[in-house]
Amino acid sequence: MSKVIDARGLNCPEPVILTKRAMEADGKTQLTTIVDNDAARENVSKLALSQGYELEVEQQGEHYYLHLTPGQPQCGADTVGEPAVTILVKSNLFGQGEPELGQVLMKSFLFSLNELDGQVAHLLFMNSGVRLTTEGSPVLEHLQVLEQKGVEILSCGTCLDYYQLKDKLAVGRVTNMYTAMEMLTGAERAITI
Repeated sequence: MSKVIDARGLNCPEPVILTKRAMEADGKTQLTTIVDNDAARENVSKLALSQGYELEVEQQGEHYYLHLTPGQPQCGADTVGEPAVTILVKSNLFGQGEPELGQVLMKSFLFSLNELDGQVAHLLFMNSGVRLTTEGSPVLEHLQVLEQKGVEILSCGTCLDYYQLKDKLAVGRVTNMYTAMEMLTGAERAITI
């Protein structure tokens, strides 16, 4: 038995949400999600793999057919003992006011995070915050050190597309709003700056 989810023309996170709903409705059914953009293809693929589905991507013209076959979900045991703090960074400046001061404070904030080993699990970058994870960012070195220490760095794909920065991502990986919401709502503590 197979089910088709036609998510063409839909923006993030709708293709992921529709696919997840279909997975939850019947975890034994093979799914085919059809999307028409790279961000949706990447995000649905990540969802499928995280849920233990085998994935085959077929491109037909401008459309991607993601064939998802149920498998074994990834064991959640590896998350035991992980830090429970998720930080949402929604601007390339820290706080409101003078831009120059906001840049100084952001550098100081991210530098200070490096001193708190093991405290933060995820850094989510949204809106103009994605500028911090791309080439030329004044805090790129701090973020790379955090990533090396195990902090997951995630940048909103829609935001990167809006600012035309997707091909300049220099640290971390692309995510979507649905995954970001899962991380924020599942965190023991969430901080927004």
